[in-house]
Amino acid sequence: MADLDDLRDGKDFGLDKPARNKSFYLKGSDNLDWGLKKRLGRIFRPSTGRTVMLAFDHGFIMGPTSGLERIDLNIVPIAQYADCLMACRGSMRSMLPPELDKPLCLRADAGSTILTELNHNCVIDMEDAVRLDASAIAVMVGIGDAATEASTVANLYNAVDKGNRFGIPVLGVTAVGKNMVRDAKYFSLAARVCAENGAHVVKTYYCDGFEQVTAACPVPIVIAGGKKLPELEALELAYKAIDQGAAGVDMGRNVFQSESPAAMIQAVSGVVHNGLKPAAALELYRDLKH
Repeated sequence: MADLDDLRDGKDFGLDKPARNKSFYLKGSDNLDWGLKKRLGRIFRPSTGRTVMLAFDHGFIMGPTSGLERIDLNIVPIAQYADCLMACRGSMRSMLPPELDKPLCLRADAGSTILTELNHNCVIDMEDAVRLDASAIAVMVGIGDAATEASTVANLYNAVDKGNRFGIPVLGVTAVGKNMVRDAKYFSLAARVCAENGAHVVKTYYCDGFEQVTAACPVPIVIAGGKKLPELEALELAYKAIDQGAAGVDMGRNVFQSESPAAMIQAVSGVVHNGLKPAAALELYRDLKH
């Protein structure tokens, strides 16, 4: 119980100042609960409203792919340059030092590998995300895949229910199957379906007409880096996506398979947060590389 001695009445109530009613800086997030906003604020810089996510969750599908043979050697040294880390719970527990002060986006679904087609992925228990102190979880959605669309949309829907209960945002990841067209019509549909089913953020791919995709999606979009590109092309990809409304990038192979991963992620950050044009970002990459 508080000490009752020397109680003092309040004096300064700021009667000449109206109560502050500040909106949240992320698209579509004003009405979210405080905990959801707090975690999103770890991922997206308040100063820019954008994020550079470092993805190294590839192992759950690809195994020890090039650049991810050793997470402790390939990823931990460059994690400091990312705003958020996208990883699976196994690598988080076994290879990421707990003192690494970076928000984590937990890859939360599993069930497919490069040896199979998309299938009926399961989603981890939300309590495990809490145990890992995840700032968000990522769930794949197979829009347009007749065999998996219904089950993966249900996975997302249920994950959002549980995420809202625990205050953990859900990132809807649009999967691209072999028969799906990579165009603005498809990605607008897939991103909107994720958002309409409650995803707080959507991860999708850049395409021609990308401004249509971002305009039609009521929550922030982060683009996937995709396959390894020459450094200038990857920086151009990031620049065009941000210029056309993306709130960030989630790059993996274009960073950890670069000749200088540390230099590359800093160059990408220069594009996303500092507005560097691709040529200037490439120059930064070369300077940091040497």
